[in-house]
Amino acid sequence: MATTTNPASTGTTSTPASAATALMSPTELAEKLQSRQSPLLVDVRTPAEHESLRVPGSHNVPLDLLQKNKDTLAEQFTGDIVLICQTGNRANQALQHLRAAGVDTARVLDGGVVAMEAQHSQHTHRGQQRWAMDRQVRMVAGSLVLTGFLGSKLISPKVGYLAGAIGAGLTFSALTDSCAMAAALNKMPWNKVEADPTVEKLLAEIPRSTAIQTAQTKASRG
Repeated sequence: MATTTNPASTGTTSTPASAATALMSPTELAEKLQSRQSPLLVDVRTPAEHESLRVPGSHNVPLDLLQKNKDTLAEQFTGDIVLICQTGNRANQALQHLRAAGVDTARVLDGGVVAMEAQHSQHTHRGQQRWAMDRQVRMVAGSLVLTGFLGSKLISPKVGYLAGAIGAGLTFSALTDSCAMAAALNKMPWNKVEADPTVEKLLAEIPRSTAIQTAQTKASRG
């Protein structure tokens, strides 16, 4: 059992063992993908992001879908699980939701699919290219703030309230760890894919991956 040092006895802080083991490096994942004990890969980004760049074999379970159905999905999430997003933030949120549902075998791909592509591009696949959702949010928010500023100078000072509204929205987003703008952008035509993920589809796919994983594990043990 992993232990941590008591900060009160040493005068220093230490990192909890659970936090240290919650991350999986791209290299470790690459090694697991080449072994007979490949983990269950869960990509919590939007369908459009998953289509643009992904780790082959990963299941697309957008963060909002996972959050709403965490208890149902947790029943299928057995064995080694790796949570994947663009750079790691949404995967960490997904980790907390799954832990609340009783799943303690999930880990987060450190640096997300971006780091995986940079270090082990052979284990990633690019499809139709779209901007990542965080980039789209920055573009829209920045454009609206700029519009509000210029409008307040060229049209009417009241237009400047637009920049204030966007700032308030971003502050609320940070405090609540949510993003209404991202949810709205996800519904735009350019972010649509042929078939969005559904809970029913995921429940049909995940047991097969788990069964394959279990068979591989048994085979490796001889």
